[in-house]
Amino acid sequence: MTLTTLVSGARASTREAAIHAAIEADLAAQGSLQSTALILEGLSDGKFESTMPPGLDIKRIAPGCFCCIGNLTLRVTLNRILRKPPARLYISIADSTHLPQISAFLSSAPYDTLLELTPDLGCAA
Repeated sequence: MTLTTLVSGARASTREAAIHAAIEADLAAQGSLQSTALILEGLSDGKFESTMPPGLDIKRIAPGCFCCIGNLTLRVTLNRILRKPPARLYISIADSTHLPQISAFLSSAPYDTLLELTPDLGCAA
């Protein structure tokens, strides 16, 4: 099962900094980086990718609430990533009020047998 963490906060740069810190903590604790994928909502500022360790599978999705658009974009991106399941997955979303709906979506079939949700990372503005 892929350990999956939802990361929420209004600013993409803040969410990405939290993901960076979590990946660095994983790397320090384990001595090597597990296969890791990221689904990031929003456009890149160009800084995030340059500071990350090589080998991450990074997918970006245009800004917009995943659950309000029927989860289609998230479902397609997630299905592509899960063809070769990573050990870790971080999903960055801007609107924390929708975390319960997205968690429910990720906890339902078929994802319930593929993903293990970990505690969410919330980011201050």
